[in-house]
Amino acid sequence: MDNIDDNILRALSRDGRISNLDLAEKVGLSASACLRRVAALEKRGVIAGYRAVLNRQAMGVGFTAFATVGLNSHTKASQVAFERAMSLAPEVVECHNITGSVEYLLRIEVADLPSYKAFHTDVIGTLPQVNAITSYVVMGSPKDLRG
Repeated sequence: MDNIDDNILRALSRDGRISNLDLAEKVGLSASACLRRVAALEKRGVIAGYRAVLNRQAMGVGFTAFATVGLNSHTKASQVAFERAMSLAPEVVECHNITGSVEYLLRIEVADLPSYKAFHTDVIGTLPQVNAITSYVVMGSPKDLRG
């Protein structure tokens, strides 16, 4: 990795659909050299893929919350069961196993507060391994670089 690779990655993270010609111009390379570098970054796994950035509001998602979840048992079986349930829940867009006083941090996106309450009560609240749930409602996101 060098400064040119860093510049390529920054440009691609801002616009994954940029043409190779425009990318090459931005980073100061010939088109063929730029294409070789991007291919090398993909081959090494530095660039893991490309995706569309979705406008959640336009999709009817108007409510985002983070929730911490504590399990009542610290076994592998409890973790596997919880993670499986979260992987099947479309409302959960991120699930992180974390350190601290609880085991998981979730990012949950739904239409509105009643939808979140239903998810909280009918999905997370029914899992036998869940001991504690704490919700944090997102009021705004002044910086969000997820792609």
